Amino acid sequence: TSIDIVQILRKAKRFSVLIRLLKTTQLINQLNSQLLTSGSGGLTLFAPEDSAFSKLKAGFLNSLSDRQKVELLQFHTLSSFISISNFDTLTNPVQTQAGDDPKRLQLNVTTFGGSQVSMATGAVNASVTGTVYTDNKLAIYQVDKVLLPLDLVLPSEAPAPAPGKAKGASPKTDKTKSGADDGAAGGDSDNGDNKDLPAEASSAGSVSFKFGVVAFVFGVALMGEAVV
Repeated sequence: TSIDIVQILRKAKRFSVLIRLLKTTQLINQLNSQLLTSGSGGLTLFAPEDSAFSKLKAGFLNSLSDRQKVELLQFHTLSSFISISNFDTLTNPVQTQAGDDPKRLQLNVTTFGGSQVSMATGAVNASVTGTVYTDNKLAIYQVDKVLLPLDLVLPSEAPAPAPGKAKGASPKTDKTKSGADDGAAGGDSDNGDNKDLPAEASSAGSVSFKFGVVAFVFGVALMGEAVV
């Protein structure tokens, strides 16, 4: 029989945000089909309950792109079945489906007394607070916080205040905002700065030129007096 992750989460009645994310990103289709693949080693899903999502900064989920939402969900997923007593066999940082960048996608797991499991991502410390579902193929563990990878936390800190500032602000602020919003963080503003350089250089040049003229005139006057 096939296992439906959404059905399991819906039955538990406290994972509506997670269910919505799994469905809107369509990642649920991939996970369910992975469970059906005979050669796969199963799945382990860390499921933040609704109260865990409510602890996030207001508007955080809406600020994520579709790609970032998928990465966030994949960061909660391991491509193998891990029973609660086997977490101590994992090697840190644990490889999630989000990728293996040890700096920005690090998930470090610590176990105490066999059944207590804690996780640290560099941005969040979370704990497994219960087992939602387990068989020999799929394990779903409830976690008390959303596991935020540094990959999502680091870039999102800077642009967050930008939209407020940008309204009715000078074009330069808008330029900086658009740079922060997309990948070209410094692209636009760098070009802008370079455009200003010739003007600054030319004004600096004219100042030094004026000084040169004054010095020259002054020098001629002195020479005139010396000749007299």
